[in-house]
Amino acid sequence: MAQVPQTFFDALAVRTWCGLALEALGRAREEIDAINVYPVADGDTGTNLYLTVESAAAAVDAVFIGHEAGSAGSVPSLAEAVRAMAHGALIGARGNSGTILAQLLRGMAQVLAADGDTAHTGAGGLRLALRHAADSARQAVAHPVEGTILTVASAAADAATGAGGGGDCGTVARAACEGARAALAATPRQLAVLERAGVVDAGGRGLVTVLAALVETLTGERQAGTVTYARGPVDSPEECASLPESGPAFEVIYLLEAEDAAVTRLRERLDALGDSLVVVGGDGLWNVHVHVDDAGAAVEAGVEAGRPHRIRITHFGVGDVHTTGGERPPRERAQRAVVAVVPGPGLAGLYTEAGATTVLARPGEPPASGELVEAVRRAHAREVVLLPNDAELRHTAAAAAEQARAEGIRVALIPTRSAVQGIAALAVHEPDRRFDEDVVSMTSAAGATRYAEVAVAERQSWTMAGICQAGDVLGLIDGDVAVIGAEVTATAETVLDRMLAAGGELVTLVLGDEAPDGIAGHLEARVRESYLAVDTVVYRGGRQGALLLIGVE
Repeated sequence: MAQVPQTFFDALAVRTWCGLALEALGRAREEIDAINVYPVADGDTGTNLYLTVESAAAAVDAVFIGHEAGSAGSVPSLAEAVRAMAHGALIGARGNSGTILAQLLRGMAQVLAADGDTAHTGAGGLRLALRHAADSARQAVAHPVEGTILTVASAAADAATGAGGGGDCGTVARAACEGARAALAATPRQLAVLERAGVVDAGGRGLVTVLAALVETLTGERQAGTVTYARGPVDSPEECASLPESGPAFEVIYLLEAEDAAVTRLRERLDALGDSLVVVGGDGLWNVHVHVDDAGAAVEAGVEAGRPHRIRITHFGVGDVHTTGGERPPRERAQRAVVAVVPGPGLAGLYTEAGATTVLARPGEPPASGELVEAVRRAHAREVVLLPNDAELRHTAAAAAEQARAEGIRVALIPTRSAVQGIAALAVHEPDRRFDEDVVSMTSAAGATRYAEVAVAERQSWTMAGICQAGDVLGLIDGDVAVIGAEVTATAETVLDRMLAAGGELVTLVLGDEAPDGIAGHLEARVRESYLAVDTVVYRGGRQGALLLIGVE
């Protein structure tokens, strides 16, 4: 059905634009993934842009639904719609290009929302919005590179400004899209890796798709989806040349609640740690993206700056062209990978260093099945071992596994109920073994690991050990409250003694940020003095909800 054109830009236009952009990126996703060779040839730019816009569209829809529920016929203002779009993109941004797109949308929102509760804007407002978007996105990137989405965004803003002071919003959008399309076609002449691969920039290609959706919103005209590449269109990933430069091994992304001054210091620290640094957002909420060799250091830098959450760490993989400079098709799948849900940034770093793709679970905010499916896709392997590390996530993980299997990925779900069981499973993981043998070995190791945690009760409750009051220290063994105490270290010691009464050879302690100083040393001494031939290992889990996790195997 043809889109009904609008001559001005209002909240309804924002909603329509997000919906059309999402549909267009859905159609173009595989093509954009296939031409993704910069900054990392990992074949996910189209997918990342799609997920970013999906989050933006969902946020805008939520604002409209809220107004509809409040009063009949009520619609949000332009400011409400664009702020929702920007916020949704910010919290849902994926990858380098998705993070930059989030800042482009935020830059537009800053201009379009400046007049408060105005119902709409005209051509002049849209020109200013596109200009500010391009400038703010460039400022968000630590080291801007020409021939990328930044170049395409700047060209779109230049063309919109050059269209003159007359016309309507459709005229401005059309000029911006045409300028972006011309700049995109020229990107191979600006970036050598694109020239060698015979492709245009994937992020820029995605931005042209988003701008074409804006043209359709405002004029009703669907723009052509093809772009003339340097050496013709690329239809398959095998046609992409290799990326000769070496680079960091991990992509780290997280949302961060922090003050502006702390973010300025964070930029400097992360810039020294790696490359492809993009920090977008403001007003206390930021999205941080960087490529590093030390994923743990990147997360710790965020902890020092404020409160990081929704942490996603992706290992580019042994043999990835980004890490080795070798030549291979950028989207070739690994044979096997592990995907794990982890409760804290410290464990995320530990799991990632062991080669796993991680999904961070914040206390009270378990990941949805879609997030697990996305992580399985990011692992980019033919075979995936999925570790939910939480009994309550078993059904969610099962649904994710079924969806991934429907996409042709062989997935084995090991029903780990705690992160310490996941550590045990990961310790015996051998990707060179037959898949079934590896899964059996990992399942056996996880099942042989008893698990416990020490936490503080939030309210009065009935438990297996009696009635607890708010503020009591709880010791849970295999998911049930076994000890109620008044002091953390003493309660942890009682829990550990009960677990080791049944035997054990290795104790794993994972400390939360709020665990008392000296608790690890005290428990290590207890094991050393009271239990012969039992070893202890200690990890720092960061903000993981529980004060302490304990594993005995």
